[in-house]
Amino acid sequence: MNHSPVETIFTMLNDTSAALQDAQATSFLEALAQSGEYWFSREIPETVDDVLKRRLYNAYEKHPLEGFEKEDVRKAFQLAILKGMKEHIQPNHQMTPDSIAMVIGFLLDKFTGNEKELTLLDPALGTGNLVLAIMNQLNGKAAVTHGVEIDEVLVRLAYAGANLTEQPLHLYNQDSLEPLFIDPVDAVVSDLPVGYYPNDERAADYELMAKEGHSYAHHLFIEQSVQHVKEGGYLFFLVPNGLFESPYAAQLHEYLQKHAHMQGLITLPASLFKNEKSAKSILILQKQKEGVNPPNQVLLAEMPKLSNAQAVQTMMNKIQLWMDENKR
Repeated sequence: MNHSPVETIFTMLNDTSAALQDAQATSFLEALAQSGEYWFSREIPETVDDVLKRRLYNAYEKHPLEGFEKEDVRKAFQLAILKGMKEHIQPNHQMTPDSIAMVIGFLLDKFTGNEKELTLLDPALGTGNLVLAIMNQLNGKAAVTHGVEIDEVLVRLAYAGANLTEQPLHLYNQDSLEPLFIDPVDAVVSDLPVGYYPNDERAADYELMAKEGHSYAHHLFIEQSVQHVKEGGYLFFLVPNGLFESPYAAQLHEYLQKHAHMQGLITLPASLFKNEKSAKSILILQKQKEGVNPPNQVLLAEMPKLSNAQAVQTMMNKIQLWMDENKR
């Protein structure tokens, strides 16, 4: 049987990770991060059993990393992560689908069309799949990306994924809402974590802190992102559809009017999500800058099913027309 490169890589990563998982009594995701690092570095520590070590070296030698396309490696690694997440589901262990990453990458490229190189930030990095998919798509336009993630296992997966796809990703293992020692970037891309932020003391440093009770984490992430993007820079957020209908929507609206220009809100197809409550949209903002005016009209659109190529092309044309009218 002829297997696709993605299937071939996935099978190898799955087998080597399962072997490491059994030998070290660890989770599949931790073992996958290890296997990814060993495959990239071609070095296996002395602490690994000799029989297992030979098995791993044999697998990596049969599948030299340089023999595969970056995007095939990323997709296979993503599939292995998804398998691991099904075994051990945690609320923060979720991955942005490739189809959404593709749309955000397209928008980022369109809005920053005049820029040859970009610095990016994802303050809610997770496994890094969103930024790695975008970086592969932009083919070198993203000079460096900064990713912040509090979960150590997810950081290790992002580290392995960045190495395997040879993408310049700088990782910060910390609470994203604590002070970030990152220079302002050209653009932010992020699938925002939705919910309450438990650290009221830290939330008090934000304009978007709740007047009583816990603050919305996704609101604070928006503010943190606006603070860390250059004046005139763009922000692309995956947000819940009800973002501007929540109890603190008026406060968020007031903050955005003061600090950013709303460029667009693109509703994604409901079929991409488990149910209506979890459906999301892409919010596009531009940080205010002297001499930069808001658009004549905010881009409001509904993305069709991505399987409908003709409807997607019509949508792309509509976005291009909007950009031409607003001289982007």
